[in-house]
Amino acid sequence: MKKELLVLMAVFALLAVAVVIQRRADAAQESGNVSRLAVVWSSGDPDVAHRVCFMYAHNAKKQKWFDEVTLIVWGPSARLLAGDKDLQAEVTAMLKDGIKVEACIACADSYGVTDTLRKLGVDVKPMGKPLTDMLKQNQNILTF
Repeated sequence: MKKELLVLMAVFALLAVAVVIQRRADAAQESGNVSRLAVVWSSGDPDVAHRVCFMYAHNAKKQKWFDEVTLIVWGPSARLLAGDKDLQAEVTAMLKDGIKVEACIACADSYGVTDTLRKLGVDVKPMGKPLTDMLKQNQNILTF
């Protein structure tokens, strides 16, 4: 009876360890399989936005080059976006296609465009910490 109890306890212990190992493997696989790109757009030049930054960011998502794409509006690009209807239309299309669009609140506030960006659907928030976290996680980051 004692021996059977010890065997039963050993089996349960092995099953518990197997479950923990499998959960860790699943979590590692999930995090490892998701490719992420953050595009930091800081240029106030509309040609850079239209012909390079937006074209690449949008295609990175549509063509499935990356699973997740985030466009970060930083600095002079906030003012440019707030005043350019064509860029606004492109940002709206990116949002519809699943691209996250975020903007630095300090930058947006300094240009007086926070409300305009929020009305476009841009997530305006402090960006220093989120960008730092991306860098520390070795996420793919492209700047324009």
